[in-house]
Amino acid sequence: QVQLVESGGGLVQAGGSLRLSCAASGGTFSRYGMGWFRQAPGKEREYVAEITWSGTHTYYLDSAKGRFTISRDNAKNTLYLEMNNLKPEDTAVYYCAARDVGRYDYNYWGQGTQVTVSS
Repeated sequence: QVQLVESGGGLVQAGGSLRLSCAASGGTFSRYGMGWFRQAPGKEREYVAEITWSGTHTYYLDSAKGRFTISRDNAKNTLYLEMNNLKPEDTAVYYCAARDVGRYDYNYWGQGTQVTVSS
């Protein structure tokens, strides 16, 4: 089983940037599809972006397209989310998640990292 630990969150002004990282251990990282999700106070957790095991294909929430970039380094067992032009509505706890080959749902989750964007 894989364990996931996020880092890189913080407080940033609107228009600023942050880079989130997710370090994986205990599994074969390159076997997993990976994703980023977020949950704002009082709201449901929502999908932000995902990347295939090889990194060949990436997918994004519409509001993240053009601002966020998901990437992975399988040699370092690390997933990234580069976030630019941040907006107050991006404020949330951000989670990374992994799914086994052949699964449609994500079955491993990190503890999350807080991102706060001030206006």
